[in-house]
Amino acid sequence: MTEILLMFVPFIGTTLGAAVVLFFKKDHLDERLEKTLLGFASGIMMAVSFFSLLMPSLEATDMGDFSFLPCVIGFLVGIFFLLVIDMILPHLHRFSDKPEGIKTKRVLSHSLMLFVAVVIHNIPEGAAAGVALLSSESETFLTFGATMAMLLGIAIQNFPEGAIIALPLRAEGMSRFKAFIFGTLSGAVEPIASLVVLLIGELIVPFMPYALSFAGGAMIYVVIEELIPEAAAGEHSNLSTIAFAIGFALMIVLDVLLG
Repeated sequence: MTEILLMFVPFIGTTLGAAVVLFFKKDHLDERLEKTLLGFASGIMMAVSFFSLLMPSLEATDMGDFSFLPCVIGFLVGIFFLLVIDMILPHLHRFSDKPEGIKTKRVLSHSLMLFVAVVIHNIPEGAAAGVALLSSESETFLTFGATMAMLLGIAIQNFPEGAIIALPLRAEGMSRFKAFIFGTLSGAVEPIASLVVLLIGELIVPFMPYALSFAGGAMIYVVIEELIPEAAAGEHSNLSTIAFAIGFALMIVLDVLLG
């Protein structure tokens, strides 16, 4: 029962981010704030991938000189899995900028494509949370504290995602409440993915090092391919860099204090 409740922690982060549209007077994020949030989210996700997924995968394997294999294989499969998805579905940064003179109907389609892209890319985060919860439950790879640090980290980085979905929809004429619902729904796939992992837990446990590194590879792909390009584009990229460092450092602190 505890695992079922905890898997909603990342989803809460998305919901709180989407709720910004209900109280925010402007219908868009200030560019400096958006760059800062993207950099912060990137730092958190990169740290989560390394400290909570890849390192435990390495430490859990006892194959002598070949102990690196499960981690490397899972990591590369995670990377290429998201690469295939991005070859089929739209990249986030392809839909971030509004061409001048674009019509409202076309802009709405533009933002809905962004919504779909975020939903798809939230699947590995939900799976990663499920793997962490499963690992903590079996008491084999991650401690409860390390799992909580990871869930909090994902929730924190989900906050800007919820806002970045909801605010543009509001700017395109959608009501505040409807934009909030869409922003919230963009994160609903995460607890679903976590639940699927928990339901097939007995099948995953023997392959946990591969599962951990797969989730880590998938999350790192999202950071490199989607978040960092968005954060580095245009002006104020220095704010993204500073925020990345702060987000990464925050996860180190959480991992030590809770792990």
